Amino acid sequence: MTTVPAFTMNNGHTIPALGYGVFQMTSEQVRTHLRQALEAGYRHIDTANAYLNEVAVGEVVREAITDGLVRREDLFITSKLFPQSYPYEQAVKDIDATLERLGLDYLDLLLFHQPYGEYVSGWKAMEEAVQAGQVRSIGLSNFSAAKTREILAVATILPAVNQVEINPHWNQHALKDELADTGIVYEGWYPLGHGDASLLAEPAIVAAASRTGATPAQVVIAWHLAEGNVVFPKTLSPAHMADNLAAAELTLTASEVEAINVIAQQAYYTVPDEAPEWVWGPNDYSQQA
Repeated sequence: MTTVPAFTMNNGHTIPALGYGVFQMTSEQVRTHLRQALEAGYRHIDTANAYLNEVAVGEVVREAITDGLVRREDLFITSKLFPQSYPYEQAVKDIDATLERLGLDYLDLLLFHQPYGEYVSGWKAMEEAVQAGQVRSIGLSNFSAAKTREILAVATILPAVNQVEINPHWNQHALKDELADTGIVYEGWYPLGHGDASLLAEPAIVAAASRTGATPAQVVIAWHLAEGNVVFPKTLSPAHMADNLAAAELTLTASEVEAINVIAQQAYYTVPDEAPEWVWGPNDYSQQA
């Protein structure tokens, strides 16, 4: 089985650098493909309240544990709260509800999913969840440096993670430099460029693929790991699951990493400073197939 590297977060816990994401997957797809991912060797699972598939994730995990395929202590499971959940009293309830939907005693990581609403006052509920043993680590998603600093100003437990868009077309070096003193680990969504064929055709990526005999997608995943990014590329294909895992054993040269780092930068999506209307829902997370 492929050995997936792990990064140490600023709280001393480790996080597997390569995982399986279930964004935009139906519950039925989760029931089929998450099990395949676990059988392939994935041990890091990324879901969210807003994905509306936590119940299915929990079913697959519990079944895999019962079947002896995995142990809970070998898994790293993440979920995320949406801004409606950030007010302190609501956050306390919704952390409980998240664990109940998943059927788990604890989460390895819980994130604030979007940088809007009462995230500063709500951070206290996240810290209390850590203290109560409900959550091992807490963090952010889509937060700018400025909004992260708002959290840092009140935090007694630092955000361990920030999940943002990262790929060779948007490497987030500026954000990482701005928050270099925090020890935050970065997770990347759109890790392969959201299906953009031009990314995989970049000359620096093609050259590294040619030298190593790997696919361009594997080169991009290897670049992420060399950069210290945690990624969970979505796929429903068992063959691609295996290919993505195999990329953990691919080593790029320093010059290949640097050549990818100087690719022209342009984000695929810009997170607006003010909340779009869709952020406020309403969302009923209890309605899951």
